[in-house]
Amino acid sequence: METEAAILWEMGGDWKVETIRLDPPKTGEVLVRIAASGMCHSDEHLRTGDLGGLYPIIGGHEGAGVVEEVGPGVDDLEPGDHVVFGFVPACGKCPSCARGHSSLCDVGAQLMLGAQSDGTHRHHASNGEDLHTMVCLGTFAKHTVVNQASCVKILDHYPLDKACLVGCGVTTGWGSAVYAGEVRPGDDVVVIGIGGIGASAIQGARLAGAERIFAIDPVPFKLEMAKKFGATHTASSIEEALPLVNDVTWGKNADKVICTMGIGDGALMETIMQLVAKRGRVVVTNIHPMAETDVTLSLTWLTLLEKQIVGTIFGSANMRYDIPHLLRLYDQGQLDLDNMVTQNYKLEDVNQGYADMLGGKNIRGVLLYE
Repeated sequence: METEAAILWEMGGDWKVETIRLDPPKTGEVLVRIAASGMCHSDEHLRTGDLGGLYPIIGGHEGAGVVEEVGPGVDDLEPGDHVVFGFVPACGKCPSCARGHSSLCDVGAQLMLGAQSDGTHRHHASNGEDLHTMVCLGTFAKHTVVNQASCVKILDHYPLDKACLVGCGVTTGWGSAVYAGEVRPGDDVVVIGIGGIGASAIQGARLAGAERIFAIDPVPFKLEMAKKFGATHTASSIEEALPLVNDVTWGKNADKVICTMGIGDGALMETIMQLVAKRGRVVVTNIHPMAETDVTLSLTWLTLLEKQIVGTIFGSANMRYDIPHLLRLYDQGQLDLDNMVTQNYKLEDVNQGYADMLGGKNIRGVLLYE
């Protein structure tokens, strides 16, 4: 079949919307008509090369849609099912999945390279060239073929333009606070960077019982939105936050600091460590450039004050539990997905959407296909 997709032909280029050819699903795969895709910063990292990448590639990894066809061996999905894509596929059988850490799935790591499990491609450009897909999803398209390991079936009444957000950003931010950060009732929490992931980390910290939540971002609009999601204090920079956090916590500083900036900077780690209390924890969620190896940090923070630095992918979440769980919280009015979406875009406006994100205009932009 033919469909439309936004393709990145080379690092540093613009997204180009073109007609592509899509093969039918093979064993263990499904064809999905995508209704909506969130515009995550990770796809911008793909464009800039901070994540590396294979080109040409169809972008997008935060999507939701309706199954149209299933391949052989797929027995838990059928046409008409509503699904959210988990951006880290989970096989449920590898050592990581068996231990409850599906965000580190071995099969998921293979599929995230952009080809199907058999090493071939289902997406092809009009000139016949094979197209990679972002983490084997490619949600910047109106249809896609994905491995069943990437799909989580959801109830039909959830709006797909909001449900798509839990495929990456919301779950990543939530898990950064609840799982990787282990935020507890009464904790003081700092969130650095208030995009889709940061806004979700604030909500996760709030629902986990944090007493005070400090949001840091240079964009006034984002700080105002942070208050809607549960922030109690705001600052426009880490330097501005240092005396604020110290004063409000009576010199203790924050129990948890969650880094959700658009792109990390190793030179900031020493200052970030000054925000956190003795035995406090810094969670590194945001992407650092793969080529970055220099980090400014005194390791005596770890030894003498028992401060911790932990990393997380997908918020250390389990997609088959946490995606339905977060949608139930949305149903109950405890998780705000509606205000997460700042603006909707058509597929052909994908470059404008990312310009708006980089300009600080969006918490989350969403591409709508229907």
